[in-house]
Amino acid sequence: MSKNDNNDKSGRDSHYATLRRTVRDARRERGEIPTPSGRKRDRVGDWKAPQLQPDQVYLYGLHTVRAALDNRDRKIIKLSVTQNALAKLQLPEPGALPYPIELVSPQDIDKILGPDAIHQGVMLETRPLPVRRLEALKESPLLLVLDQVTDPHNVGAIMRSAVAFGAGALITTQRHSPTESGVMAKSASGALELIPYIQITNLANALEELHALGFQTIGLDSEGPAPLEGTFTADKIALVLGSEGKGLRQKTRETVKALARLDMPGAIKSLNVSNAAAVALYAAQAHLVRHAPSSA
Repeated sequence: MSKNDNNDKSGRDSHYATLRRTVRDARRERGEIPTPSGRKRDRVGDWKAPQLQPDQVYLYGLHTVRAALDNRDRKIIKLSVTQNALAKLQLPEPGALPYPIELVSPQDIDKILGPDAIHQGVMLETRPLPVRRLEALKESPLLLVLDQVTDPHNVGAIMRSAVAFGAGALITTQRHSPTESGVMAKSASGALELIPYIQITNLANALEELHALGFQTIGLDSEGPAPLEGTFTADKIALVLGSEGKGLRQKTRETVKALARLDMPGAIKSLNVSNAAAVALYAAQAHLVRHAPSSA
């Protein structure tokens, strides 16, 4: 084989390798394939989470960011996006937008979000959503309350179910509950922008306030005295779920109007809190629909 043949073969191999990398990187931006943790960690080096200010939130992922951009209550600081992701967001011309856009590479976003974030080539710096108060929820017939559910992935999944079943708000404690974050928002896949996320200081006091607003509060407990379906007695329901490990705290159990269980006929008798929330929301919504006042 001649020297020229070797050069031609090397050039072709390099060309095809570049094409493969381009296709692979584009698929990773779209979230179609994961980024291998080891190689990604090598690219970002010894990554440390940035020190965020109390009024600073980073959101990421195409669905999450698109929902945030469409939310009029969301104050946007800056959008960092790859050329490929920008095309998918289908935004107006940058000059017509009230916030700056920075074109970046996926690696630039990795350096801020870290090696494990599936950001799909888009990151949004924003302010937290406005604080909401319980008294604003008196017209909503269905609420979901979490008693120290700590995992932001679970809270995000619960938030998504709450929006799907028409809940008016997701209420949590300020302590031992996740604050608004990119991880929670990504797990919620846009639902964070569609439902008030209310954090209160004292759960027992908040439950009493809900009672004053006409809500029947029902705590989900595996040892509850009756099935959830037979526990509903009101036309305004607040479901209360406990933490992943300990369940409802004693004070919460004493404060809710009723305790109920989810009866499961199968071999497995317990559910992850996010799955339990979805089942409970379905049952509550079915009750509310059956007992809704006639429009006739």
